[in-house]
This record gives sequence, C-alpha cells and structure tokens, in this order.
Amino acid sequence: MRVARFDRYLLSQLMTLFGFFALILVAIYWINSAVRLFDQLIADGQSAWVFLEYTALTLPNVMRITLPMAVFAGAVYVTNRLASESELVVMQATGFSPWRLARPVLSFGLITAAMMSVLTHLLVPMSHSEIVTRNKEISRNVTARMLTEGTFLHPAPGITFYIRDIDADGALHDVFLSDRRDSEEVQNYSAARAYLVNTAEDPEAEPEPKLVMVDGLAQTLDLQTRRLYTTHFEDFAYDVGALIDVSDEVKLGIRDLSTWRLLARTETAMAVTGRSEGWVVQEAHGRFTQALLCVVAALIGFSALQVGGFSRFGVWKQIVFAVSLLIVVKFVEGLVTDPVRKDADLWPLLYLPTLVGALLSVGLLAWAARAHRPRDRALPEAEATA
Repeated sequence: MRVARFDRYLLSQLMTLFGFFALILVAIYWINSAVRLFDQLIADGQSAWVFLEYTALTLPNVMRITLPMAVFAGAVYVTNRLASESELVVMQATGFSPWRLARPVLSFGLITAAMMSVLTHLLVPMSHSEIVTRNKEISRNVTARMLTEGTFLHPAPGITFYIRDIDADGALHDVFLSDRRDSEEVQNYSAARAYLVNTAEDPEAEPEPKLVMVDGLAQTLDLQTRRLYTTHFEDFAYDVGALIDVSDEVKLGIRDLSTWRLLARTETAMAVTGRSEGWVVQEAHGRFTQALLCVVAALIGFSALQVGGFSRFGVWKQIVFAVSLLIVVKFVEGLVTDPVRKDADLWPLLYLPTLVGALLSVGLLAWAARAHRPRDRALPEAEATA
C-alpha cells in the first residue's frame, strides 16, 4: 500500500508540473504564431473569425513541439524539489533504489507519450489538412481578398491593390492596381470606377474573375530605359484569375496525410505530395519517435539528478548535465534524418536517438544505484573482532 501511495504521489507531482510547463510553453509559442498569422490574414482583408480559426488549427502543432520540453522540465523540477526537501533521501533510506524510484517516472513518460501519439497520428495531420483546405477556400474567395475599402492589399507577390470606396451594388470607386511581377517593367492602373465580374460562360465551371476598370489611366515604366508610357482608357479588363488560384485541386503535404496512408500506401503518398520515398518514410516513423522522445526526456531529467552527492549550491550542475544529454539525443536525431530521407531502407536509424537516450538513462540509474548502495557490514564486524 505504501509503495502504491508513493507512486501515485510522485506521478501526481509530475503531471501537475508537466501541465504547468506545458501551459506556459504552449502559450508562448502560440502567441508568437498568432502574431504572424494576424499580420498575414488581417493584411489580406480576412475577418477576425478567420484569424481565430487559424490560430485554433495551429494549436495541435504547437503542442507537438512543446510537449517534450514540458515533460523534461516537469521531471527535472519535481526531482529537484523532492531532493531539496529530502523526500528522496527518506525513500532511499527505507530501501528504495533509484531503479524503484524511476518506476513512476517511466509511467509519467508513457502517459505523455500516449498524448504525443494522439497529436502526431491524429490531431496534427487533421489540423494541417484543414489549414490547406481553408487556404484553398480563401485563395478562391476573391471578395475576401480584394474587396476591402481603404486598405492596400497584396493578393499575390508583386501585386498591390487599393479601393477607396465600394457601393452597395458592387461598384468600386478610385481603384489603384500596381503590377511589379515583371523584372523589366512596372505597370500601374488607376480608374475612377471598376467592377469585379465573372466571365465564365458556364455557371458550374470554374470562375474566371475579371476586374473591369472604367475611365482610367495605365502607366508602364520601363526599368531598362527609365521611360514612362501613359495610356488613357475608357474601359479595360484585368485578369484577376491570374493572381488567384481558382481551381478545385488541393495539394497536400506529407504532414497532412495519416500515418497509415504513409506506411501502407507509400507510393500513393509519394504521388500526392511529390516527395521521395525517404521523406514519406521518415515522416511516418518520425511520428513514433516523437512519442518515444517523451519517455526519454522524462527518464533523462530524473536519472541525471540522481547522480552526484549533496551540495549546498544545489543541483545546477546535474541540471546542466541533463540538458546536455538531451541535446546529445537531439543531435543524434538530426544526424539520422538526412540519410533516411535519401534511402528509405535506413528507417531503423530513426529509432537510434531513442535507444541512445534509453542507454544513457539506464547508465545513470546504474551509477546512482551503485553510489547509494548500502555498505557491506561484514567488513566492519571483521575489523571489530580483530
């Protein structure tokens, strides 16, 4: 009963601190991502609701990035606190070895690994796929991208668009359009009025939006000769469809596909994403290794603080040592990624970082168990007899 009670106590401490650090890290990363999204979406004329939708869809990926760091921070903080308050010393005095103390830490790592598995195999692919779909819908929504009053918009690279006022019947007043996509010349169009119309003959066909400008001026600047040509026009049609992709095709990336599709239908995934077999295999197995990294992070954070003796300066040396070991694991992960992407048959190398982290944890626990092992009493008794 005492053993189970200690396991529950330590596990509850780990989960509480893990939740705290996860909340802080997710908030920091999420706010940083939200600021970039705000600049991008609001500048393109999107509504606040679209911004909130996008920020919610980026949350699973943010959690995927921050979860291992929260696991490591929680394990280090709890172990340090228990050591400073002598709770670990008391448990070791009652016969608990470092191996036995690591059992609830291993359970903590497995629980967080399950959370990471749900993220990498389910939530992150679903959110990525939904973001791609929403990007496609927004790119086809000409009204949302271009019909915004009093704002300079950039619907495509090299394009600047401005409307002073929009009537209820759809008439645009004081329109300005700058096209700088050509490296040899710059074209500027200004018109007193303009209309955005669909020139497709078949209503069920893909839309062909045109910007019809009335009573305006076209200016062409030759960048080579630095000469400006001006042309007054009564009406002029500009192909807006060339700026916005209005097709129904949605191109998915490897992060948008399910793990089963990546492993069982590798060739189909290669055709859909345009990636090589190595990239597809690396993405699929990488989702498993990310979950295993949570277990490794928890064990390294705990075992590294078990080595070394008592110091009145604290255990900052052990904490730096633990961080260094985690960096070594991530370094090994970076080393094995490129070879697998080049040759899919080398996919077992992706599990090498997990193996290295597990071996480091086992070595540290063995070292700590040897340091905390009770001395042999036979030697003192023999000396007393002599």
